Amino acid sequence: MKAPSPVIESDAPVFGADARARLSGIAESALAAAREQGVGAAEAAAHLSQGLAVTVRMGEVETLEQTRDKGLSVTVYFGKRSGSASTTDLSPAAVRDTVRAACTIARYTAEDPCAGLADPERLARSIPDLDLLHPWNPPVERAIELARECEAAALAVDPRITNSEGGSLSSYEGVEVYANTHGFIGTSAGTRHNLSAAVIAQDESGMQRDYWFTVSRRPDGLESAAAVGERSAQRALRRLGARKLTTRRAPVIYEAPVAASLLSHFVGAVRGESLYRGASFLIDHLGKEIFPPHVRIHEQPHLKGALGSAPFDNEGVATAPRDLVRAGVLQGYVLDSYSARKLKMQTTGNAGGVHNLTIDPGPRGLQELLKQMGTGLLVTELIGFGVNIITGDYSRGAAGFWVENGEIAYPVEEITIAGNLRDMYRGIVAVGSDVDVRGNIRTGSIWIEGVTIAGS
Repeated sequence: MKAPSPVIESDAPVFGADARARLSGIAESALAAAREQGVGAAEAAAHLSQGLAVTVRMGEVETLEQTRDKGLSVTVYFGKRSGSASTTDLSPAAVRDTVRAACTIARYTAEDPCAGLADPERLARSIPDLDLLHPWNPPVERAIELARECEAAALAVDPRITNSEGGSLSSYEGVEVYANTHGFIGTSAGTRHNLSAAVIAQDESGMQRDYWFTVSRRPDGLESAAAVGERSAQRALRRLGARKLTTRRAPVIYEAPVAASLLSHFVGAVRGESLYRGASFLIDHLGKEIFPPHVRIHEQPHLKGALGSAPFDNEGVATAPRDLVRAGVLQGYVLDSYSARKLKMQTTGNAGGVHNLTIDPGPRGLQELLKQMGTGLLVTELIGFGVNIITGDYSRGAAGFWVENGEIAYPVEEITIAGNLRDMYRGIVAVGSDVDVRGNIRTGSIWIEGVTIAGS
């Protein structure tokens, strides 16, 4: 059960209706200036944001940053020639200068038959309220107090917690307006709050580091500072006494927070740019089985309050729930308008990325998966980026725990997991019910039948 959440000091938006109206006016004035330059089509995105971030280390304030950001980006099209420019000055003169700069660039670029705005029939006609805006705006003193509380809770867990990389709190609020010459104008506003701690445990066997964090669009959706600190300490302590493994082949369970990386590699392989460049091991796999029949992977862009929710993508295209994988079979790619045209397909509303990509969980939690696996490796940390999306070859440093008789036997480190994503995806035995919702990819722990574990 969650411990009490931080107190909300202020829930009034920094950027209210007046700011949104101003951004809309700036975007529309950019389009008007583009028309005056004789462009065939144009799009503009204007944004305002503000944030606070504080880190406390060993009780002392280490970093404190308050930010306010604003900007405008404009893309214009003369036929199939395009040019883009941006500015952080939102004055009328700067907006006109930015449009002129984009037009100058476009006149010197080569024609690209796939360039252009999203097709008008794909644009969002209604924009649902997805409950994404929950301002917090804590005073600096309160932010520092919560970061200190988080770190202090970690240091108090055990005398073996000897050092800290800090307790941190951040709060962000932003609003963006996107408009184009098809007549589309849409506003999106959202918040994101984060509380974390990273600490170091030490005994006669050496030192180990681990961390924990909580993130939510709502301040009352965060775990308490004490709960975050305590969990970071417990995760560091359980790694003490880590051993190396001899090289072997064994089943592996990726703990939910690191299992998301397996799905991010999948997204990279079905992304339009990878496909039209011929740089993916999943080229021409549409309609083919790439996962076991029990696997379903889908987007849920309209989940209320979720971190990856969005009513429309970066081109104004309406988002919609859809299956990327059903019964193990690849149903669709991840495309924006440009990559869709290159592939002679239709945009999937993914300009800017996927939205709450979810792999359906099974009925068993992590502990039940460990018991069913019996003997194998539980991965809790991945190191490095040794993944080749062109071939599917996979090799990443890892740390975690060796499991025997369904129970954690001892921590392990300095190992490498090697295989090929084709085989790893086909080898998924089960997905846990311990779904991690702290990001845009939502997954439980993933059990893979067998991979090579390179050790000593």
